[in-house]
Amino acid sequence: MTTTTAADLVLDLPLVKKYDTFGPRYTSYPTADRFHEAFTAEHYVNALHARNQTRPRQPLSLYVHVPFCNTICYYCACNKVITKDHGRSAKYIKYVGREIGIVGGLVEGGPKVEQLHWGGGTPTFLARDEMTTLMGMLRAGFDVAAGAEISIEVDPRKVDAETIAFLGTLGFNRISVGIQDFDPEVQKAVNRIQTEEETRTVIDAARANGFVSVNADLIYGLPKQTVPGFSATLDKVIDASPDRIALYSYAHVPHLFKPQRRIELTEVPAPETKLAILALAIDKLGAAGYTYIGMDHFAKPTDELAVAQRQRKLHRNFQGYSTKPDCDLLAFGISAIGKVGAAYVQNVKTLDEYYDRLDAQALPVLRGVELNADDLIRRDVIQRLMCDFDLDFVAAGARHGIVFAEYFAPELEALAPLAEDGLVEVTDGAIAVTPRGRLLVRTVAMQFDRYLREARERAQYSRVI
Repeated sequence: MTTTTAADLVLDLPLVKKYDTFGPRYTSYPTADRFHEAFTAEHYVNALHARNQTRPRQPLSLYVHVPFCNTICYYCACNKVITKDHGRSAKYIKYVGREIGIVGGLVEGGPKVEQLHWGGGTPTFLARDEMTTLMGMLRAGFDVAAGAEISIEVDPRKVDAETIAFLGTLGFNRISVGIQDFDPEVQKAVNRIQTEEETRTVIDAARANGFVSVNADLIYGLPKQTVPGFSATLDKVIDASPDRIALYSYAHVPHLFKPQRRIELTEVPAPETKLAILALAIDKLGAAGYTYIGMDHFAKPTDELAVAQRQRKLHRNFQGYSTKPDCDLLAFGISAIGKVGAAYVQNVKTLDEYYDRLDAQALPVLRGVELNADDLIRRDVIQRLMCDFDLDFVAAGARHGIVFAEYFAPELEALAPLAEDGLVEVTDGAIAVTPRGRLLVRTVAMQFDRYLREARERAQYSRVI
């Protein structure tokens, strides 16, 4: 594929406004709103047994959800537990260890773990001995490859250079740093006061301790944001030179996430201002040499994400874009979502449920879904569009034993208006998402989502832009 730099993107404001509807982020297909509670722990166990029989050496990715935070950020849409009681995390780690033990005992064949990620919440809420214990349990339960990608999300307000050095001794080699915005007025409005100095300390410490990739998270559309204010934030972030930048769109959905009720809607920027901030960010990141990966992700051309995209090895999972398309994902902790072959599985969402299930020696499965043949085909098509921005009909048809143009005749017809608007180019043998359409790639992918057609009215998603 042809790599798209941020400078190559075309932000067509009339088209963005036209297509800025609500839609999935496609970290999975079917999307999480299609998961159901008829999928039980037994189904998860069956999926693991099927893996043992058919692909026991296939590599693994592990995810641990650490839900605890000291303070609440009003914009947050994560599953978290706000507490200053560090005793709660000790109990949680003990139970996560139980889950690791059960699942690890069900996995046969000695597969290598090529990715390991701690997310949250704030994983560095854990005390050092708890982090040591958790990493020890993961390494005892699974064979972590020597060159594995081991990453963690950190809140720069809660760690120092010594903590980053300690994380390096545990094996972490990639780090994601939450920033959102450096503007003091914006920080006050979202209850996250964080200085540039605190942030640079963490980034510099990561570099000094051999971390090979630093990601910075930003959010546009937050209350009290302005174009000049976010421009200043971008200048500071670019000067810090992270390898990756995630530029998320704030979705104000207080009926879904209670902390957002503390945000004054009148302080949220108007749609025109929000788009102007996005346009500014694209211009600045393009001038700084960042590659556009897709959705809301940018990376330096030398970063693994950009390399994987050029090699057509990029894919999406519940952490966003990822570099290991062949890995099954085993997820631990409350609300964590994993993938094993043709099944997705999600854990229960509260601590009490989690503890009760594990006390009963049962896997803490809340819901999931088993993919049928049509789901698998559509998952592949959506993945390739989201990651490669193009799709070859013959190659896709050969992978699944279909005649692509016949199987997806309604979808190709649905793409016609998008082609007329210049978002895609559709020929007899391929689909290509144009530079004008890449920011709206979710809209292109949505045309292949069978469930979305069936449930468009009742599904609730974040806006495309």
